[in-house]
This record gives sequence, C-alpha cells and structure tokens, in this order.
Amino acid sequence: MKRLHWLFLMMCLAVLPALQSCDDLDDGYSIGDFSYPNWATVRVTGNAFYLNSDTWGTLWPINTDMGWYQPVDGQRVVTVFNPIYDNYGEYDHAVKIERIWHALTKGVEPLTAENEEEYGNDPVFIYKGDITISGGYMNIIFMQNLPKNSDTKHRISLVQRAEDAEVPLDEETGDDGYIHLELRYNDYDDLSGVRVAGLVSFNLKDLDITSETKGIKLKLNSEVNKEVEITFDKQSDNTDKASNLDFSKMQLK
Repeated sequence: MKRLHWLFLMMCLAVLPALQSCDDLDDGYSIGDFSYPNWATVRVTGNAFYLNSDTWGTLWPINTDMGWYQPVDGQRVVTVFNPIYDNYGEYDHAVKIERIWHALTKGVEPLTAENEEEYGNDPVFIYKGDITISGGYMNIIFMQNLPKNSDTKHRISLVQRAEDAEVPLDEETGDDGYIHLELRYNDYDDLSGVRVAGLVSFNLKDLDITSETKGIKLKLNSEVNKEVEITFDKQSDNTDKASNLDFSKMQLK
C-alpha cells in the first residue's frame, strides 16, 4: 500500500469522524466520499463564489453554513469537500466544503542585481513531494521557522532573473529549453525555532511558455540538501495530491 504523506494523513483523521456520522444521500455520492486535499482557485460571481479545482474542475458549494467565509477572487486554497452531484448546472460538481485553507498567492517576480538582497536566499525546509505544479500554479508546502517578533513576516518569493540583470544565468543552463526559476526566502534574521506549516501558490501563467519549452527548473536553498535544482518536465504529470495541516499560524508576505 502506498504510504500516505504524514500531513495528509493527519488532516484525513481530523475530518473522518464527522463524515462517518452522516447517512448516505438518496442520489449521487455518499456523504462519506470526501475528497483528497486538493488545490483550487476561488472565483467570485456576484454575491456568491465557486472553486476552480486543479483536478475536479468547477465546484459549486452548496453549504448553508459558510456565511463566515469571505471569498477573494483569484485566491488559491487547499480544500477538502464532499462531492454531492456531477454536472450541476454549469458546474462540474456540486460539493459540500468540509475544510478550506487560504494559501499565500503570488506571481513570479523579476530578479535583478538591485533587488536580489531584498529577496534573500535563506534556507527553507520542504519535504520531498511538497512542490507541485497544477492548474497553472507552482504549489509549495513547507515548514516555516516562525519569527520571534509577531510583527515580522518572512518573505517567500518565486523569481526569474531579468533579461537585463547583472546576475546572468550560468552559460551552460541559459539555453537548454527550460524556464529557470528560483525560490527565494528572507527570514530577516528573525527565527524562533517554532515550526508551523506554510502554504504558498505562485501563478505561472505570465511565463513565456511555448510549444518548444521543455519545462521548468527550480533552484532553491534547502535546509537539508543546501542548493538544489528540481526539474519539472512539461509532459510529466506533476499533480500529486496536496497535503495539509493548520496553516493559520504562518507569518509570510
């Protein structure tokens, strides 16, 4: 049996008791048929919202208990839901949302000699398999070492070296058919030693990806493995199920 990621397993155990206590629906799915945690984008329409899931398509929430939720168009989230019906009006599925967590949502930023110090290059702790590309986004789950000062927010950024930057790409990698990106982290020398799960999603849709692009190469400074480079081939299926914990305590910008 394939071993589940520990973060995902803990999240599943948290929602399982509530779901098992419900009866099956007369039509459609069972109440117990809850989804894996999966990435989605919030879309606001009038006074309502729906989710554009990376793997399930468009999802219409039928919850009557989400008055507390303030949707933001374009916000990336990780959600667990109970699918209720397929082909619900103009949406792929009607769902009952069981859990929803906001991810810090950002784009790719240009890296130049002038702003390189601003982005920093401090090491970051990421478990294997917790960087995925789906839905036009690079999604990252990492273990943040919280700042001591509650007013401090660490900065996490996905950057691409500007064409006119004084810090050029290495000659041997500059024309290999891949788009080269770097994950940058700035902890501002403020670390408490307390770890919490962090969640960030970077929009890749503004990148110049053509039919000849082979994929993306990501360089990062790992706490465990030092400087590493990860390759995402365009033809590969890199949509592993997202994992989850409590992301409410992360302090990021």
